[in-house]
Amino acid sequence: MAQKRILLIIGGGIAAYKSLFLIRVLARRGIKSRVIITKGGTQFVTPLSAGSLSGDTVYTDLWDLTAEAEMGHIELSRSADLIVVAPATADIMAKAAQGIANDLATTTLLATDKPVLYAPAMNVRMYEHPATQRNISQLKSDGALFVGPDAGEMACGEFGDGRMAEPEAIADAIEAALSAAPRPLSGKHVLMTAGPTREPIDPVRYLSNHSSGKQGYALAEALEELGAKVTLVTGPTALITPDGVTRVDIETAREMMAAVEGALPADIFIGVAAVADWRPASSGDRKIKKSDGGVGDLKLTENPDILKTVCGHKKRPPLVIGFAAETNDVTAHAQAKLKRKGCDWIVANDVSGDVMGGDHNTMILVTPDDTHAMPKMSKADAARKLAQKIAEHFS
Repeated sequence: MAQKRILLIIGGGIAAYKSLFLIRVLARRGIKSRVIITKGGTQFVTPLSAGSLSGDTVYTDLWDLTAEAEMGHIELSRSADLIVVAPATADIMAKAAQGIANDLATTTLLATDKPVLYAPAMNVRMYEHPATQRNISQLKSDGALFVGPDAGEMACGEFGDGRMAEPEAIADAIEAALSAAPRPLSGKHVLMTAGPTREPIDPVRYLSNHSSGKQGYALAEALEELGAKVTLVTGPTALITPDGVTRVDIETAREMMAAVEGALPADIFIGVAAVADWRPASSGDRKIKKSDGGVGDLKLTENPDILKTVCGHKKRPPLVIGFAAETNDVTAHAQAKLKRKGCDWIVANDVSGDVMGGDHNTMILVTPDDTHAMPKMSKADAARKLAQKIAEHFS
């Protein structure tokens, strides 16, 4: 990395202060930074502070006569090994996706022939807006790389996806992009389940649970970023399908079982879904009325055990990972489940709080030989940690 150089574009967001820390982190790793700060970015950090940390000139103006006499934006766009946009605001990404070039930052992005890494940072509603998601999809299809965003509390007081990834995580992504090494799970097929299942009682009612699918979707995205081909069999959720992931929508546990068997063989199976253990023994085609006695005598029957079936399947993947949502004696229950199901790993979590539907998780990885507890972190960070452990297993 000692000979590598990045061009860092600092956008106009409160997360701009993290970019100063990023310059220092990269310097410790031997990576040199040259910096462009947008007009909005200068409202949060100064060219003087960025220049002091980078040891180089900081650029802010497309119409700098001295630099542009030498076609400065062209030279800037070609002199680095990688362009990094951090924070990548909704405005910068929208302009880049549409090819708009009306300032130094966007002109440089349009003129470059080098890879570009975006670290998005914005309000959660702005990030989730369909326009922003379309722009991100367009940039990814154009070959752009992304790191983050993370879930957490915003400067505006709201909570959710939109926090810029931490400097160390961005630096890791920069090193990965600069190394140009094959992604560690390239060539691997990951078959996953996520979200809840819904078991119909009648045409208007069903049995289900509080699973949002967030952890499963985050894990699917993290595995795809490591190069895996990911098939995601999902119950009903309101989540956006991660780019590059093949999604199969189902409603019931039996539909999920059929979809999983239909997607085999795979190198890895991960059962993240909160599958309903039981379903009504019968489901009519008419709404049950109170006058009919209601559902007080509802009879239940067991659903198929997807994890156990995959573990004993003739097309069993080499690595089978189950999830265990528990409310007490979490580790003990997970160890028992590992033996009972016959899988290789169990990822256990305590769901007695707001984990189901929330944005954070505390995971315990249980294997036949070891138990590893992870600290509480965002579901996105937890997904990246688990994806990395899977990659290390195959390496």
